[in-house]
Amino acid sequence: MRNDTTGAVSAGADAATVKRDNAPAGWGELFSGKNGIYALALAGGVTLHAVNMYIATTVMPSVIVEIGGLDFYAWTTTLFVIASILGAALTAKLLKSTGPRGAYLVATLLFGTGTLICSLAINMPVMLLGRAVQGLGGGFLYALAYGLTRIVLPERLWGRAIGLISAMFGVATLIGPAIGGVFAEYSAWRAAFWSLLPFAALFAVLAFTTLPKRSWDKNEQSSIPVLQLILLTGAVLAVSAGSLSKELSWNMIGLAGALTMVVAIALVDMNARSRLLPRNAFNISTPLGALYLMIALLMMSMQPEIYVPYLLQKLHGQTPLWAGYLAALMAIGWTAASFLSSRWQKSGGFLIFSGPVMVLAGLILLAIFMPVHGGGDWRYLLPLCIGLVLIGFGIGLAWPGLVTRVYQGAPATEQDLASGGMTTVQLFAIAFGTACAGMIANFAGISDAGDIAGASNASLWLAGIFAAAPVLAIFVAMKVVRLTGGKG
Repeated sequence: MRNDTTGAVSAGADAATVKRDNAPAGWGELFSGKNGIYALALAGGVTLHAVNMYIATTVMPSVIVEIGGLDFYAWTTTLFVIASILGAALTAKLLKSTGPRGAYLVATLLFGTGTLICSLAINMPVMLLGRAVQGLGGGFLYALAYGLTRIVLPERLWGRAIGLISAMFGVATLIGPAIGGVFAEYSAWRAAFWSLLPFAALFAVLAFTTLPKRSWDKNEQSSIPVLQLILLTGAVLAVSAGSLSKELSWNMIGLAGALTMVVAIALVDMNARSRLLPRNAFNISTPLGALYLMIALLMMSMQPEIYVPYLLQKLHGQTPLWAGYLAALMAIGWTAASFLSSRWQKSGGFLIFSGPVMVLAGLILLAIFMPVHGGGDWRYLLPLCIGLVLIGFGIGLAWPGLVTRVYQGAPATEQDLASGGMTTVQLFAIAFGTACAGMIANFAGISDAGDIAGASNASLWLAGIFAAAPVLAIFVAMKVVRLTGGKG
């Protein structure tokens, strides 16, 4: 009788444990105890990287006034993005070589060094050097946040952690322009860069004292895919250089060159011993291939946002400050959805499908109401605001489920490669989409100074053409759900 009772109690305890492990994780669990310290470290690195991006964008006009180099203005962003992509692609190697603690210290040191160089720049070449070093460190910080999530946190918290990491970009969208704007207002752009250094130092201390020294991924492959990285850099440079020309022929040459190099990357990577992405990542009939493609399409969908502040000022009578904060509604939507979607992990398949549907609805609203010369009329501004929120909300809704599935679908020996690959694909899609947005806008006449008709035409073309990305993402989402299951 006693044995039966003991067995019943043991079975009941086991059932309770299983029920607890399968229950949706709450925010309280993520922010409590050691999990909370890890979450702070992961979110802190992404916040540092993201706030820097928005500060630099805000103060760069003041930088040009003091040190010159207007012809290279766009390259302050181009080199930063290229270096960030390289950092993301090299994250697996860094993590394998130095462990989590060492990787974060190296990344923070690079970021701080680049920031210091920017603050001391006496001409544009020095500024470009600083931005490149910043971008390399920032790319490491961003990719490491995804890579470390699966190492330091239990699987049931991955969705919450990914939601938190994603939300940091929304927070940075509100903080970065405000900080940069204050310093720019007082012609103190160098101080804007200096202000980041104490936070970088504090973050380095936090990472050193909290993160594990070694990773448990003993069999992780981490050789450097040199040829693929050269081709990837060349692709970004080709499409970026092509977008700078007002001649459609040069735009097309740059775009064709970039696409050719992307195809070459896929062909090389499929048979290489040193890979840029995990095995089968370029095969869309596999779970990983479909997941990476959907990540790229969602990132492409939001790239018209680079012209939203200009179009709101030109067509809808908004001041630069208000236009900037209205444009930030996209990031706010992403932040809100990231927090909410991590609560609804049981409906992961539905969220992945619903995300691109919302993005498409948002772009349709932009295509209808942005081209109208509203002059500040809220009958046009309100639908635009709803559209911007929908675009960000749709991406944030699908994001935690996509990232979690990448973790679950990657081979055990390629987990770090899969984590870094997400950031590589994301950043490349942003760079590619931004350059394509520039081509479309220039072709549609946005560069004609003072031309309302050109701005209106460009806004329609931008929203209309980029709407193809979420349409394709809807079909890819069906494949993702079919290949990976409806939950998670």
